[in-house]
Amino acid sequence: MIHKLMLYNTLTRRKEVFEPLNPPHVGLYVCGPTVYGDPHLGHARPAITFDVLFRYLQHLGYKVRYVRNITDVGHLENDADEGEDKVARKARLEQLEPMEIVQYYTIRYHQAMDALNVKRPSIEPHASGHIIEQIEMVKRIMEQGFAYESNGSVYFDVLKYNTKHHYGKLSGRSVDELLSNTRELDGQAEKRNGFDFALWKKAQPEHIMRWPSPWSDGFPGWHMECSAMGTRYLGETFDIHGGGMDLVFPHHEAEIAQSVAANGREAVRYWLHNNMITINGQKMGKSLGNFINLEEFFKGSHEKLERAYSPMNIRFFILQAHYRGTVDFSNEALQAAEKGYRRLMEAAKTIHKLKPSDHSDTDVSALRNKCYEAMDDDLNTPQLIAHLFEAVRIINSVNDGHEVLTAVDIELLVDLIQVFAIDILGLSDETSTGGDDQLVEGLMQTILSLRKDARDRKDWPTSDKIRDRLKEVGIQVKDTREGASWSRD
Repeated sequence: MIHKLMLYNTLTRRKEVFEPLNPPHVGLYVCGPTVYGDPHLGHARPAITFDVLFRYLQHLGYKVRYVRNITDVGHLENDADEGEDKVARKARLEQLEPMEIVQYYTIRYHQAMDALNVKRPSIEPHASGHIIEQIEMVKRIMEQGFAYESNGSVYFDVLKYNTKHHYGKLSGRSVDELLSNTRELDGQAEKRNGFDFALWKKAQPEHIMRWPSPWSDGFPGWHMECSAMGTRYLGETFDIHGGGMDLVFPHHEAEIAQSVAANGREAVRYWLHNNMITINGQKMGKSLGNFINLEEFFKGSHEKLERAYSPMNIRFFILQAHYRGTVDFSNEALQAAEKGYRRLMEAAKTIHKLKPSDHSDTDVSALRNKCYEAMDDDLNTPQLIAHLFEAVRIINSVNDGHEVLTAVDIELLVDLIQVFAIDILGLSDETSTGGDDQLVEGLMQTILSLRKDARDRKDWPTSDKIRDRLKEVGIQVKDTREGASWSRD
């Protein structure tokens, strides 16, 4: 099958055929977390979205250099150019060194991502480790006349840039709109215009995280880190830049302007943005105070949670929606996702029990092509999952004796589940626990054997009692012509 991967490019506002700059190599940059608190559901969505993209590109044979940064300096309160550094503030409150905070929450982030089966990126640079690159990029922007120094800080001159280039092309905003909507903010008098953004900030005496520069002892602006690290590891032009849609403006808009000003060209060819996780229709996030930590999901320890939800339950819940659509949190939606995930995993086990026939009632290869078509259509994971559930229906129907498949088609089904559910969607079987799983299987076979003995004696009350008691603890028994089978309900 010839693949024509279509991706929705935020810059052009349309789906475009993905054509790498230097095939088979692909450069992928994704904005990672600011590490000053526990990872929450809002962190999970971009991580899972771009993990699926990473996996699919690799599956198609591309050699992907995936860069996902760690923001550990320069991200100020309220995403503005004034206020306290988020990491430094956390360090002050907990009376720790800032890098202790960074180390602790980076480890927590990795643990959560590992639980969600998110692959580690090829490179995971820290903003604090690339101060030199950021200073050099600020110098180039100043040399081109698109930035100015003010009281030891350096700001990007948006109006001057806009005379030669289009500032606002990613977000669809205009400079006139910015002029009419910008109000004077406290502490921003040193800017020529309120919408100019910091490339370098002079550190106040109480500011802990600071580095020497030609302008002052200070720290880089938040937007500068991704431009500098993207250039450092992927070159002045690379294929894909991803992140949450809340980063479109001002963060990614500023990145475009910085790269054009410094290098004379746009850095990114395809801009991809995932939509938000919402709760009661409102974005879930730290700044709004309505977030739920991933650990709280895994343990069921938050007041909004009816019970615990496993990492694969969370992953499947997120994948059920297209990455550009919103996902609204509810216990009902999570529990429905859990049932769907378990059905898929049970079918993945059942498929190995199927007995081949000399003909097939279903064209499995056509279903496989539909799975590829869904992924090629801008990573349409909900459509892919619908096709996977058609595979589940076929598996269960063959197992129950209602349909038949040849050995070749059974192998195609095995491959379909492995490739799309396991390799690309990144789902793993949490119901399988190695030795414990073997023990449960052994116990269940013993119970089913006792039930068979009762049925052979026509002791229907005992047979029904065993079935009903198993159902009470979440085990479903199904009687077929080949004998009884069991599954978790």
